[in-house]
Amino acid sequence: MARRGEGQTRLDDAARAGWLYYVAGKTQDEIAAAMGISRQSAQRLVSLSVAEKLIKVRLDHPIAACLELAEAVKHKFGLKAVEIVPTDPGSESAAVGVAEAGAAQLERWLKQSEPLVIAMGTGRTLRSMIDQLSPMECPQHKIVSLTGNISPDGSAAYFNVIFSMADAVKAPHFPMPLPVIVSSPAERQLLHDQPLVAPTIALAQRADVTFVGIGEMNMRAPLLVDGFLNADEMEGLLQAGAVGEICGWIFGDDGKLLTHPVNERVASLQIPSRETSTVIGLARGRRKHPAILAAVRGGHINGLITDEDAARHLLAS
Repeated sequence: MARRGEGQTRLDDAARAGWLYYVAGKTQDEIAAAMGISRQSAQRLVSLSVAEKLIKVRLDHPIAACLELAEAVKHKFGLKAVEIVPTDPGSESAAVGVAEAGAAQLERWLKQSEPLVIAMGTGRTLRSMIDQLSPMECPQHKIVSLTGNISPDGSAAYFNVIFSMADAVKAPHFPMPLPVIVSSPAERQLLHDQPLVAPTIALAQRADVTFVGIGEMNMRAPLLVDGFLNADEMEGLLQAGAVGEICGWIFGDDGKLLTHPVNERVASLQIPSRETSTVIGLARGRRKHPAILAAVRGGHINGLITDEDAARHLLAS
């Protein structure tokens, strides 16, 4: 039998130390004694177990201030569900907290025994959320993508989550084999009418719950950075009043979709009806505040997972 590599052995040790600390509730001194190592080594192994995502930590204790903010936002905007996580003062753009809360919310839906259609958007926050999922067997559910999985250069869109989700969740997955933005409205219609695509569109329209990222619109926006739009197109959209987007659909500060040629070329599916689907938007960070507010104002979402700063911005609007 081949000898296990040194790196794998260290990960095994990290997993054991992480389990002893987070699950068994052992102190680092007790872990050191149990594993026959120094306290410093035990501390490093526990840290490694988190860094390598061998252990996923969630805060289950409700924080009163966050609960109060969530209730106030829910009441003000008439939302079905709101979850507010603490703001990380040291991180402006990372999805810390929101991704973990989103994963916990998604897992609660996945654990339901009744068959569900779960629609997924795209973006960095959703990708971080999927990375936090625990492996699950859910053959009763169907997971469908709202957005295309093809980048402008023909490669797989990195932040389309349907394939990474399939690694963790064992359920039928239905990707959207399309670009995010196409060359013309006629091409969009032609692609949507294809035999492989039309059934996926029909399935998405029946979604029971939908998870979407809320993107900002500026010269650092993902649609521009990832090559779906060029600089001239972005400048034109900003001049037209664009502040945010969901699944590529671009809207102004009043939440209404812009009447603009780019929106006519978006190949993503329409967001499922908020009358029949719980549509949960995920976003945090100061530069996304206008987009989050517009998404709520426009009724694009009826559920929200965000942080304290964004919640206070919504309430002050």
